[in-house]
Amino acid sequence: MYEHPEIAFQEYETSAKLAGYLAEHGFDVEYPAYGLDTAFVARAGADGPEVVICAEYDALPGVGHACGHDIIATAGLGAGLALAPLADELGIKVTVLGTPAEEMKGGKVDLINAGAYKGAAASMMIHPSPDDVLDPVVLAVRHLDLEFRGKDSHAAGAPEKGINALDAFVQAYVNVSTLRQQILPTDRIHGIITHGGDAPNIIPSYTRSSWYIRSVTKERLEILAARVLACFEAAALATGCTWSTAENSHPYEDLISNPVLAGLFKQNAAALGRTMARGADMPTGGSTDMGNVSHEVPAIHPFLAIDAGDAVNHQPEFAAATITPSGDKTIRDGALAMAWTVIDLAVGDRWGEL
Repeated sequence: MYEHPEIAFQEYETSAKLAGYLAEHGFDVEYPAYGLDTAFVARAGADGPEVVICAEYDALPGVGHACGHDIIATAGLGAGLALAPLADELGIKVTVLGTPAEEMKGGKVDLINAGAYKGAAASMMIHPSPDDVLDPVVLAVRHLDLEFRGKDSHAAGAPEKGINALDAFVQAYVNVSTLRQQILPTDRIHGIITHGGDAPNIIPSYTRSSWYIRSVTKERLEILAARVLACFEAAALATGCTWSTAENSHPYEDLISNPVLAGLFKQNAAALGRTMARGADMPTGGSTDMGNVSHEVPAIHPFLAIDAGDAVNHQPEFAAATITPSGDKTIRDGALAMAWTVIDLAVGDRWGEL
């Protein structure tokens, strides 16, 4: 996966290999699944509560597996392979669900809407990180494309006849930068310009940019988003441009870590030599469509550390660290901790506590 990274909804080679590996090891595999070309579902066990183990495998543009989805997918497969021979004895159903497009589009939301989690008793996955964190604070997010439209003109010969859409973007960016001074520490706003014009001597009549707006809850996110949209509108008014926004991905919700699952995982991580920090004591994390899953079924999404030096997620150095011995250990620890957690849940018959 590291050597052949594939971005959102383009994970054809990766998903085929993962699904094929599970089929070779006795799982009942459906691929493609739930109307998504690069999703799969692999099932073991005849009856009982269903546990869905999520496998992510999309890469980031430009920096490959710098969020460690190569570790996430293989740890998920490892947990499934460990549990499958025990499923009937434990009285459970084990599902490894291949979930595409976490980085950009929210494939798990499509899977939720298609019924992939319907009736599941629990769901889980692990995520590589610089730190071991049991219940990370994961933010809700909206993904917006912003467009400004103005009027072309010769930048030197007749600037007074143009309406500068690049100025509108610049003003919007400045407005947002000013807003950042008066937002909560758990709020995040960031954007990039994806089209800024065609030539320096043409006043740009069109600009496009992409923005992420994040906050600690869906309710707070809506408040923050309204203020960001006001920044965009003000830029349009100041420059004479028109403006529009469109969602370019499903919104992601905040993560709810189930306390019973988290408690069992913490004990099992400790048995592997990992001391799990609490999310409230750590810096705020990013966002994930696993947050949406956690609003549907009891779920956990612990972070497990890899030794990446000073590198953090979304840096090329972090991607390189995923294929080191430390990365291999995180795959093994993640698979074992998830499998042991499911076993503890089943043996203790704790389903009613979730």
